[in-house]
Amino acid sequence: MSTAWGKGIAAVSDQDPRSPEPSGVDLARVALRAAKEQARKRGEQVREKREAKRHGLRSGARADGRDPVPLGAALNRLITERGWEAPAAVGGVMGRWPQIVGPDIAAHCVPKQYAEAEAVLTVQCDSTAWATQLRLLARQLVARLNHELGHGTVRVIKVLGPDAPKRGYGRLRAPGSRGPGDTWG
Repeated sequence: MSTAWGKGIAAVSDQDPRSPEPSGVDLARVALRAAKEQARKRGEQVREKREAKRHGLRSGARADGRDPVPLGAALNRLITERGWEAPAAVGGVMGRWPQIVGPDIAAHCVPKQYAEAEAVLTVQCDSTAWATQLRLLARQLVARLNHELGHGTVRVIKVLGPDAPKRGYGRLRAPGSRGPGDTWG
């Protein structure tokens, strides 16, 4: 008996010598198990053939990994694969800053940078009055930004005041001088 039926029956009868001969239900279970195993092996062979065709040099009517993809879909896949979701979302917010915060705030405050590790958005204002105003509105802005970007993307808004003008020291300078704070001695 070289068929799967004979192997299955032998396996069942070898398990326990005291057990009675297998009944019809046991024989059906053994036969079903053998048929499932053969079908699984056949399925694996068919799948391997398909994979070989798909990754070979042949082209078919169905879509595969070599087909052209729309630019937006390719960029979305790249962003997802690299884990750039948060930086890309924050970059989008920096581009849409006037729509998110409103025209009044956007006229006087500009986002400068985003630190992803600390979830800190740095914003620079053109006057100290607007810096104070933005510090007072920081909680509402964080909530609005997290609503746009996803929860926890921005935890803190760091507000910077206006840049101080560069100080000119005049035409005449001593070599090696560090400016007006440089003293003799």
